[in-house]
Parts: sequence; C-alpha cells; structure tokens
Amino acid sequence: MALTAETESRLYRSLRAVAGAAAHLVALGFPTAVAVLARPGSSLFSWHPLLMALAFSFLMTEALLIFSPETSLLRSFSRKVKVRVHWVLQLLALLCALLGLGIITYNKHLNDKAHFVTWHGLTGLLTVLYTSGQCVGGVLLLYPKLMKNWTLAKLKVYHATSGLVGYLLGCASLMLGMCSLWFTASVTSVSWYLAMLCPLLTSLVIMNQVSNAYLYRKRSQH
Repeated sequence: MALTAETESRLYRSLRAVAGAAAHLVALGFPTAVAVLARPGSSLFSWHPLLMALAFSFLMTEALLIFSPETSLLRSFSRKVKVRVHWVLQLLALLCALLGLGIITYNKHLNDKAHFVTWHGLTGLLTVLYTSGQCVGGVLLLYPKLMKNWTLAKLKVYHATSGLVGYLLGCASLMLGMCSLWFTASVTSVSWYLAMLCPLLTSLVIMNQVSNAYLYRKRSQH
C-alpha cells in the first residue's frame, strides 16, 4: 500500500526528530567518554583530546542544532535569542579549539616532537584556522551593511554552507584523532567502531538540517 504524501512527510519529520535526539546524546556522550579516557589533569596532553571533543562534538554541534525545527532545545524562543546563543556556543567552541591546538603544540615542543606531520595534525590545524575565519565571517550577518552588494538572505546561505564545511572538517579531525596511537591503545574492537560512528552520525544530521533549511529551499525557488 503506497504512503500518502502527508504520511510520508510525517514519517520523515519523525525520523529527523529521532536522529536529532540521537545527535544531542552523542554530542554530550562523546566528550564525556573522552574525558574518562583522557583523565584531564593527568598530563598536559590529556587536555588536548578533551578540549577538541568539547569544541567540535559538543559546543559546535549544539550551536548548529539550535536552529533545528524538530530538535532544537530552544524551539520556543525567538530567532534572535537562538542567534545569540549560537554565537556564544561558537565562540566557546573556537576558544576550546585554540586552547587545544596551543596545548598540543606546546606539548610537542616540550617532548621535542615534530609538529603537524600527520593527517590528524594537518586537518586539525586547518579546522581551527577555518573555524576562526568562519567566526569572523559571521560578523557580516550582524552587520550586513558592510557587504553592500550582498543581500542578507545570500549571506545567510553562504554562512550556513561554509559553516557546514567547517563542521565536517571538525568531524574529520575527530575521526582521524581516533586513529592515533593514543586512542587505539585504549579503545579497541567494537568500542572503536562505535566511537567512530559518533561524529559520523552528527555530521549526517547537521548536513540534513542545513540542506533542508537552505540548499533545498533555494533549489525549490527556481
């Protein structure tokens, strides 16, 4: 029996709501697991994985999920409030990422190790630099008059899509970090695969959210 368009739409929204709820759980659960594994304070290095997990798994994920029509924790609030909270979470994410980058750089310096010679290190550096630029670019949404030849709607589309690229870079950096000797020495077998699924799940949820909010809507207008 074929599903009606209304039933299909309701089913799709329900699946998005379930996936969004799972993303919230992963956003909090993954950094918690990393904290247990790293034992922050046990060494200088121990702060690096925790800060990066907080930045890209928790803070940045929640900053983007705020705009989800199905699973936002601030659904009853105005868009103005959501934007402000988004800004706060993104700035906190950038701060954590910069601290995490500074700590690992200093730790390698203390141990006389080479900097940025692995895919994880290079991707992590690129992600932090990109995130910094994305935050600066977000200022244009607060002061759109600075870009006289661009409409606010177009700025929102480019900010959202470029933000998605930055988020995917963050997820890729986390996944590459889980291939490191430090992580694989402690997390093995099924647990390792489950850990790898965490950033993969959140990235799929965020991609779906951004494409539905901006890309699909833009295509439908043509």
